[in-house]
Amino acid sequence: MSLIVSLVGGESTGKTTLANALVGHLLQNTRLRAALVPEHLRHWCEAHARAPQAHEQAALAQQQAALIAEAAGMPVDVVVSDTSALMVAAYSEQYFADTSLLPAALAQQKGYGLTLLMGLDVPWMADGLFRDSPQARETTDALLRRALQTAAIPFQTLYGTPVQRLEQALALVGARLGQSLTATRPELSEGRVPWQCDACSDPDCEHRLFTALLKNGAAPRSR
Repeated sequence: MSLIVSLVGGESTGKTTLANALVGHLLQNTRLRAALVPEHLRHWCEAHARAPQAHEQAALAQQQAALIAEAAGMPVDVVVSDTSALMVAAYSEQYFADTSLLPAALAQQKGYGLTLLMGLDVPWMADGLFRDSPQARETTDALLRRALQTAAIPFQTLYGTPVQRLEQALALVGARLGQSLTATRPELSEGRVPWQCDACSDPDCEHRLFTALLKNGAAPRSR
């Protein structure tokens, strides 16, 4: 059975960058078979040159879930999905006050092996197309955290540069697969990875703890 790694997070938080880097590393530096599932919503917006309307959200969520399921049915070891139906559900709540997509999206998310939330420590960048604002991405982040925590779905928040996020993701994937996938930092190879507190949804607090521990030469343990 494939390990499904689902990347979620607000706009301009590095989901696509990490997804491409993670799959590329696995294919080039390990014997694992990996598949990338792109963000269907992004492709839809580019094809239609507009953002979707409320009545189009459900189909977008269903298609993203279908693409993930299709990839998981292939002979691969790891499926890396650049977002999931949960992202569409979060946007639907954020922009249309519609929470009807959340139950199905969360049920699907529970079936994924690893949920990685992108931290807000990277600068927000406009893309000239569909990104809204730094405030909008903070709202998305809060909605995702609340939904995941309410549904008791474990997740890990990644911070740092693209290379640091890749190292963190590799450590987490390796821990799930029972093998070391990175040797650039011993503490990551040993499975000592960033943690997120189930009782706290303050991303600033989480990031401060993470940064302080790194400065002291140790990465926080997952719990």
